[in-house]
Amino acid sequence: MRRLRLTVLAFAVLAAGSARAGLFDDDEARRQIADIKAEAAANQKALEDRVARLDASLRDRAVDLVQLIDAVKQDMTKLRGQIEVLMNQAETIERRQKDLYVDIDTRMRRMEQTFQEKVAAPEREAQKEKDAYEAALNQFKVGNYQASIAAFQTFVVNYPNSQLVPSAQYWIGNAYYATRDFRVAIATQQKVVASWPDNPKAPDAMLNIASAQAELGDQKAARETLRTLVLKYPGSPAAEQAKQRLQKR
Repeated sequence: MRRLRLTVLAFAVLAAGSARAGLFDDDEARRQIADIKAEAAANQKALEDRVARLDASLRDRAVDLVQLIDAVKQDMTKLRGQIEVLMNQAETIERRQKDLYVDIDTRMRRMEQTFQEKVAAPEREAQKEKDAYEAALNQFKVGNYQASIAAFQTFVVNYPNSQLVPSAQYWIGNAYYATRDFRVAIATQQKVVASWPDNPKAPDAMLNIASAQAELGDQKAARETLRTLVLKYPGSPAAEQAKQRLQKR
């Protein structure tokens, strides 16, 4: 029995020790769990603080970014305005350049046309002058003496500075001679001799004067005119004819 009691007592002691050991293990686990919870809470708190700081930083950066975007937008708006102004100015300058080019081109064309007209004007005038003279002479050639006289007289009025005026005056005298108006013929040819003594028509005019004087019966005056012609224009064809007439008289 004693041995049984001791055995039972031993088992009891062992059981008590095991119970106490089990109680000790539960407290340690609870402590560890509490520590883990505390550490987790601390980590969560730190994470939340970090997230909060990051969020605040992001919010600040977002505000700065929005402000930067607004500033960029304002700058872009200003640049667009400046670009539009520059484009308008460029278009205005280009339009003015085109207008200036057109104006210069128009002026140059006008100047060129004016110059050409001025250059061509004397030629046209000379041609008109020549045509008028030829027309009057053709009237004489076909025997329209009165028409020839009128045409040559008009020529002298229209072209008083023409080199053909002495010839026109000479043919007027010849036309009067052909119509047997000898006195007017003499007066007309005397004007040629007096006004243009160095003209090639002057000797012929003197020969015509002598012919008209002879037709009027004034042989003495005719011979005197022929002698003067030979002395004044000795080398002219008219002077040779004058010599031949003098020999016959």
